[in-house]
Amino acid sequence: MPFIIDGHNLIGALPDIQLADLDDEEQLLKRLQSITVHFRKTMHVYFDKRAPGAPSTFRQGRLIAHFSHQTSSADDAIKAHIRRLGRESSNWTVVSSDHAVLDFARNHGARTTTSQDFAASLNATRHENEADDERDVHLSPDEIRSWEELFDRNDSTST
Repeated sequence: MPFIIDGHNLIGALPDIQLADLDDEEQLLKRLQSITVHFRKTMHVYFDKRAPGAPSTFRQGRLIAHFSHQTSSADDAIKAHIRRLGRESSNWTVVSSDHAVLDFARNHGARTTTSQDFAASLNATRHENEADDERDVHLSPDEIRSWEELFDRNDSTST
């Protein structure tokens, strides 16, 4: 099941990445990239306010980062993405702390999970070596079990 993630909400739920960090988005994307490779899950991550001159979309394998323009928000972009999915939205999980985004997603048939719950799953998948590249990702049996439980829960229920 693919994911649509409110990036800054997820960063705010993680204990080891701070929104004030200059590379907070890069740190999150690096962490999510290893998950997309190992579990072969697509993740669209939305962030507010891209830097001037920076591309609005960045893709690395199954991880796609979207940066909103100065005049719009990540929340608006997430809602637009859900609208474009139409009936296919039931195949997606939306990750956010924003109740309006989660309600919108549920009302359009998508599954939802909070940033805090998703962050707990991320924290359970701490890598022994953060420098591992996408061809050499190592997850412990406990980390794999944690992700399998999250994916199973998302496949069978909506929160």
